[in-house]
Amino acid sequence: MTEPKPHLLVIGNGMAGCRAVEEILARDAGKYRITIFGAEPRVNYNRIMLSPLLAGDKSFEDIVINDHAWYADNGIDLMAGDPIVAIDRAGRTVTARSGRVESYDKLLLATGSDPFIIPVPGHDLQGVVTFRDMDDVGAMLRAASAGGDAVVIGGGLLGLEAAHGLCLRGMKVTVLHLMPTLMERQLDEAAGWLLKEELERRGQTILTGADTAQIIGQGKVEGVRLKDGREIPASLVVMAVGIRPNVKLARNAGLAIGRGIHVDDHLVTSDADVLAVGECVEHQGQVYGLVAPLWDMCRSLADGLVATPSGYGGSVTSTKLKVSGIDLFSAGDFSGGEGCEDIVMRDASRGIYKRVVVKDDRLIGAVLYGDTQDGNWYFDLLKRQEDVAAIRDALIFGQAFASGGGVSANPNAAVAAMADDAEICGCNGVPKGKVVAAIQGGACTLDAVRACTKASASCGSCTGLVEGLLAITMGDDYAGERAAPTVCKCTSFTHEDVRRLIIEKQLRAIPQVMQELHWTTPDGCSSCRPALNYYLLCAWPGEFVDDNQSRFVNERMHANIQKDGTYSVVPRMWGGVTNPKELRAIADVAEKYQARMVKVTGGQRLDIFGIRKEDLPAVWADLNAAGMVSGHAYAKALRTVKTCVGSEWCRFGTQDSTGLGIRIEQMTWGSFMPHKFKIAVSGCPRNCAEASIKDIGVICVDSGYELSIGGNGGIKLRGTDFLCKVATEQEALDYIAAFIQLYREEARYLDRTAPWVERAGLDYIRQRIVDDETGREALRTRFLHSQSFMQEDPWAKRAAGEDWKLHQHLAEIRPASAPAPRTLEIA
Repeated sequence: MTEPKPHLLVIGNGMAGCRAVEEILARDAGKYRITIFGAEPRVNYNRIMLSPLLAGDKSFEDIVINDHAWYADNGIDLMAGDPIVAIDRAGRTVTARSGRVESYDKLLLATGSDPFIIPVPGHDLQGVVTFRDMDDVGAMLRAASAGGDAVVIGGGLLGLEAAHGLCLRGMKVTVLHLMPTLMERQLDEAAGWLLKEELERRGQTILTGADTAQIIGQGKVEGVRLKDGREIPASLVVMAVGIRPNVKLARNAGLAIGRGIHVDDHLVTSDADVLAVGECVEHQGQVYGLVAPLWDMCRSLADGLVATPSGYGGSVTSTKLKVSGIDLFSAGDFSGGEGCEDIVMRDASRGIYKRVVVKDDRLIGAVLYGDTQDGNWYFDLLKRQEDVAAIRDALIFGQAFASGGGVSANPNAAVAAMADDAEICGCNGVPKGKVVAAIQGGACTLDAVRACTKASASCGSCTGLVEGLLAITMGDDYAGERAAPTVCKCTSFTHEDVRRLIIEKQLRAIPQVMQELHWTTPDGCSSCRPALNYYLLCAWPGEFVDDNQSRFVNERMHANIQKDGTYSVVPRMWGGVTNPKELRAIADVAEKYQARMVKVTGGQRLDIFGIRKEDLPAVWADLNAAGMVSGHAYAKALRTVKTCVGSEWCRFGTQDSTGLGIRIEQMTWGSFMPHKFKIAVSGCPRNCAEASIKDIGVICVDSGYELSIGGNGGIKLRGTDFLCKVATEQEALDYIAAFIQLYREEARYLDRTAPWVERAGLDYIRQRIVDDETGREALRTRFLHSQSFMQEDPWAKRAAGEDWKLHQHLAEIRPASAPAPRTLEIA
């Protein structure tokens, strides 16, 4: 008779508990019968990715670490949403909130930490939340949907991430920080000041030295009062002032605790059958609140339970700020002191600050702001305590200079020089050796490496390192991830292949493309169908067979769907100019159809929110009657042409920027493209229309018009690249038309101009647009030919009754007994 497996029971279904189980399974998958109890009613997800979830960059599915299939495949019993409330060490059992009692042979505590709530008056008001789990994110999203003011108490890493997400969600955010420097545990004063300046530039209000006295409100949050008497209005207050190890279960069970649960080098508590891991533990007097030590602990714990005990010796930590667009790295001790030497480099024009701290010829601390590409190298030197005397003079300039390579050194040489145990992915604790082993084992693409190791699968900041390892390990066999990705998993053809073959084979419909190019799926997928529909549209204007179901829902409905199921409608305002008739029509529509909000957009238009699906045709008809057409705010097409008032009104204006902007918009509206497209025209170099962050920017000067390309605002800011200068308005129109058509014909679907310009190269685009006059005219002609089919107002067609069924409830358009139509839904 087979001996029953010992039962390992894990309390905590978070990153620590599940990672420990993963490490155990990797060493001996059959060693234990495993049960996991989790307080949340969810599978294991990546808590450090709650920030991009709040910001709208990711969905919950994107941050799941272990889905339901993982538990089933590994024979793990998951008890989600049923937290353990008591431990009986004598009987070796646990009791869950539901009353369920389970016995164990080995018990693992991975209870994590709890957010610290400042015990000020009003801390229990409705609208006060923390930022630790999915429920907190849900509460913040609900608050943000109503708009208003938010106060974040705490200017540490977590607080700044919460503030960033709320700001992106449209709230007016104030950050209150008790200390004079933001992130004072990770940043010195200089880097903290640079960070504060950048966050304020993004629209946040940062108050340092701010001591909270009271949260004020009657039944719900209305504001925050500081001890100096200042009051800040708020409908939401986020407490992000710190965390404390969750030791309640351990304390009640009689385990030894201090600030955390006491563990030895093998993560064993004062009870030999009880182990603990993660933020809840205290090891040699240290309590860690970052994710990196967790991975070290889990490896040592698994070694102790399954393999040869390795012993945990503590962790050296580093910090990367995950607020998108800000490059910041910190590691070790930068407090300085006797025997320490500071080496500092500042480049004010580029916003770069670097500081390394050396003691006894060893690196003990580093702070990088604005340029963090050498962060991993500094961190490796710090952990290994290598002697840096020989490279002391070049240390601040980074690995390439310190190794004698200079600026022309192969960037992959730095990756090759890293030790096998050097950390590549901090989010998931993946060392270089594990990535290399996966590549050598057959993981030959970035996606394959992510699937095998999880490296680059979370925040993505280590993607370049992983691609470097692919290039080094595979040599000439590695073509590069971004060189030629396939359209999707339904085909082995690249975007460029498909576009070429559509023209060569004269393919004009999606089923024809799939048949001719041997698609491996019967109907394609939500990735390839919209791409194919666009490629056909671009190749054969007026001839292709449009497939409405292969458009995203906003494009099908010609309006933007909102989170409550209603729609927003944006009529076009040429160059941002309107008149009383149009304004009256918008006001009448908002009142007649009970719109919940009318908002001025960043593109100088008015957005009407809260329109019901069935009312859309009538709304469009009323707006059409006032002479207004669709603003295509929902489309992969021209959105807006932003203008300043130019020479007609402004004393600094050099040209008629408003008039030119209107003419550009009248030429380009309705033009479907690989992605949304924005243009701006500024009347002088003061650039009030922000032309330098648009897909096409025009700066008017005394002698003509300066044209720039490839910019965008948003999460990842990119300034434009100068294309050329032209002398007349007509030349500006001609060059713009040619550039748009080149982008339409050669960019991959869902590429903004910025990545396309970077991939194609500015020299290539100048050669096609500026140097080749014949080619430029051919591009312009093709664009205008396409526009002859595109410049039809879809609102007018819908208002006249076209596709009327799209605006009816399903119950109204087919009998209840009729089967639902089979469609491929593209959200």
